[in-house]
This record gives sequence, C-alpha cells and structure tokens, in this order.
Amino acid sequence: MRADHSKWSMARVATKIMTVVGTRPEAIKMVPVLRAIRAQAGLELISITTGQHRQMLDQVFSAFSETADHDLGVMTANQSLAGITSSVLTKMMDVLGEYKPDIVLVHGDTTTAMAAAMACFYARVRIGHVEAGLRSGDLQRPWPEEFNRVTIDSIAEFMFAPTEGAKANLLAEYNRNGRIYVTGNTGIDTLLLTAKLIENDAAQKQAMAAKYNYLDPSLRLVLVTGHRRENFGDGFQRICDGLATLAKRGDVQVLYPVHLNPNVRSVVQERLRDVANIFLIDPVEYFDMVYLMQRSYLIITDSGGIQEEAPALGKPVLVMRETTERPEALASGVVKLVGTDPDKMTGEAAILLDQPSVYAERARPVFPYGDGQAAQRIAAALAEAG
Repeated sequence: MRADHSKWSMARVATKIMTVVGTRPEAIKMVPVLRAIRAQAGLELISITTGQHRQMLDQVFSAFSETADHDLGVMTANQSLAGITSSVLTKMMDVLGEYKPDIVLVHGDTTTAMAAAMACFYARVRIGHVEAGLRSGDLQRPWPEEFNRVTIDSIAEFMFAPTEGAKANLLAEYNRNGRIYVTGNTGIDTLLLTAKLIENDAAQKQAMAAKYNYLDPSLRLVLVTGHRRENFGDGFQRICDGLATLAKRGDVQVLYPVHLNPNVRSVVQERLRDVANIFLIDPVEYFDMVYLMQRSYLIITDSGGIQEEAPALGKPVLVMRETTERPEALASGVVKLVGTDPDKMTGEAAILLDQPSVYAERARPVFPYGDGQAAQRIAAALAEAG
C-alpha cells in the first residue's frame, strides 16, 4: 500500500526568526518588525533583549505592549564597550543553543547588534541586518557605530537597506553574496503609526499638553537630544555653550531630555541647569518624543533616528556631528550638519529663527526613508527565503 504523504507535504515547518535588541532606538525601529513577523504566515518569532539600555528599552516595549521571550541582562554600572561586547557574545551563544533559530535579525549599529551578529557567525546561524548599508566613510565618526555596522554587513546573509544609496554602499563592499533588499526604514513605520495614534486620541493629546504645561506657547520650542560617544568631553561642553547662547535670545525655549549616560548627564547638568529658558528633563518615552517633535520649531540633535524622523514631520534639524551616514536627509535640505562648534550651531539656528522664507523651505515634510511599509517587506522577504 502506498503511504499518503499529501498532508505532510502541505504542512510547512515555520521558520524561526530571532530578533535581538538592546537599546531604545533599536526597540523603536524593531517594534513594527516584531509585529510583521508575527502576522506573516510561515514565520515564528523569538524576541530577545540584551538590556544594554535597560530603562529606556523597557519604556519602548511598555508603550507598545511588547515583551521579550528572553532577556540577557548584560548591563552593569560603568560597563565598557569591551565588557558589553564580551557579555552579549557569550550569552548569545547560550541563547542560540537553546532556541536554535533559523535566522537572527539585528538592527542598526549598536554594540548589541554587532556582538549578537558575531555570535551568530560563530554558531553558523544566518544573520539578517535591518537598516543595513549606512555609511559615514569614517570608522571614527560615529564611534563605534560605523565599525559596528560595517562588521555586521560583512557577515550578514540578508541585508535590509533603507534606501538605494545604502544598497549602493553594500554593493561596493566585501560581502557580495549577501542578499540585499531595499525596504525603507522601519523607524518611519513606527513614527507614522505613533503620530496617527496621538492625532486621533484627544485624551492623550490633552494629557501630553498638561504634562508639558510649563512650556510657554508664545516662545518657539527648540528640542535637543544628544548622546554620541564621539562628543563626550569637550564636544558636550561646546554643545552646552551653544545652547546657553541660543537660550539668551529670549524668543525661544530649549527642552533637553538628557541621556542617562553620566558622560553626558554630568556635563549638561553642570553647565545648563541654571540657564534661563532651558529645561533639562529625564529621558522621555517614545510617544512623548513624537509629541515634542511635532510641537517643536526646530530640532538640534546628534541622533541618527531623529535625522530620519524629523523630516517626515516637517521639522528642520541641525545635527551636532561632522559627518552623517544619512546623506538622503542632507540632500532633502531639511537637515544640516553643524558639528559641536557653538558659533556655527547658534548661527544656523538664527537663520531658521530669523528668516521666515528659509524656515518655510526647510520646514516641509519629506520622506527620503520610506512609506511606512518597511516591516512588511522585511517579513515577506524572510518568509520567502525560509
């Protein structure tokens, strides 16, 4: 008698996709990917967090009702980059052995992403890199992020590039066998979803306004974020000098959610805590940040994510870095590099504040990083690859 294998041939074992995040920016940009994987037929999700930025990571997961299947808990006080790397690498080897994923997705340019990718390489597990191909062309700027993303892309099998420019960077490099998909940026997926949720929820909008009722609506809001290691020390001192000068104009107010890293926090608190029209607050949750970006007149930052998000909201951005791996934002005209030179920072801010025609040209929504469907494209590519 011939055995009937038809039902077995129709059954397909789900491809196990493990995602690894450790910081708030990773979590923000991976939330839509987690949801898309869960919704995609043929895929099974295993969510891992490393806890590289414990408190801020938890804020994002809580805001989007996400939980992890496993937490590596790697972070300790005053941990070095070498310490984070070795801890993630060692603990990831154990997790890979326990869960046996088919593909591991890492995001961006963090130490978590680089070390997790290294573990996968050693374990011969396929690697997918979300936000692949970003390049500044200088391994020292941003440091260590440029090294991290170059390392990941050299060993990834699936490279999800946000733009055609990122794809071109990948094609020019070592890993010619990796599969490249231009998907758009998942951060725009999250941003557009969050902005819509805030806009359609009157109670939440009212609660946000009440939370920040100390801001004077008659003054233009300058929103600031800063955390890059390359700016530690003298860089942050110069940044603070520029912000103090800007606040003295009297027609603006500066709101600065200060990063928890003591290399940032100690300098900022010491130099700016008594400056009029500057509000130093603790890091805010993601929904708050989107609300504040929407409310701001201009944004001064060293964040890569905000260089992507603010253009979509029509907000001009001054970037406190000498180089950027997001040239599409510069090309759009709404983003400009100012470095940490206080004179350049205040001069460029003054142009936006004092020249309405320039502001109108640069305060317009542009979308160089996608249409909000990147996560679905990534999940579909993974399901097809199997």
